[in-house]
Amino acid sequence: MTGWVVIIGLGPGADGLITPDAQAAIAAATDIVGYIPYVRRITPRDGLVLHESDNRVEMERATHALQMADDGRRIVVVSSGDPGVFAMASAVFEAVEAGPADWCNLDIRVIPGITAMLAAAAAAGAPLGHDFCAINLSDNLKPWSLIETRLRLAAEADFAMAFYNPRSRSRPDGFGRTLAILRECCEPGRVIIFARAVSTPDQTLRVTTLDDATPEMADMRTIVLVGSSLTRAIARDGAPFVYTPRSVAQ
Repeated sequence: MTGWVVIIGLGPGADGLITPDAQAAIAAATDIVGYIPYVRRITPRDGLVLHESDNRVEMERATHALQMADDGRRIVVVSSGDPGVFAMASAVFEAVEAGPADWCNLDIRVIPGITAMLAAAAAAGAPLGHDFCAINLSDNLKPWSLIETRLRLAAEADFAMAFYNPRSRSRPDGFGRTLAILRECCEPGRVIIFARAVSTPDQTLRVTTLDDATPEMADMRTIVLVGSSLTRAIARDGAPFVYTPRSVAQ
């Protein structure tokens, strides 16, 4: 039997946002490999083995998937959102590069998914309608000094920004530092969106300004979107529509 590895994203939370290609890969798999809560989104069935692991063992998880594929099994590596956005696709290819030479010839495919950044933007309107960037605020795999440099340069370039992993129990202070940097670089009325548990029944969407934002508004289930200087909020009953115009005055 010829093995393979398919790396998929399960979308931001709603089952309807899992792509048909990802569902087909799951249906054909012999094994599912991933972080505990993502694996538990997969419906068990006869002939399917579920391999759960902690969120800080990405390289071990990727190596295990490749070893099983090399043995002829059909492996799906699951992430949330899109597997190429702060997720498992990079880890798998890092493991390929570090592993045996014949792993380079394995059948490895990446299936794109809907990342939380895009689901949050859709829920708010179109805040990423012009140039934007995404920054992971976790300093587990990179130093805080690099995060700060990227924040300042993104603000200087007037990008809209999407922040992943803004605040956790083990990193309670980083998002407060992020807000402080933005307040040094941006006007106080800059639009900020806190989208929590986006696309699930627990979804909440809070639209506020940089001046009124507090660290407690974010946690690990929250995507934070920061508008550019051009981003606008259209007042209406309920949450405003937020969008960034597609053009910039010349």
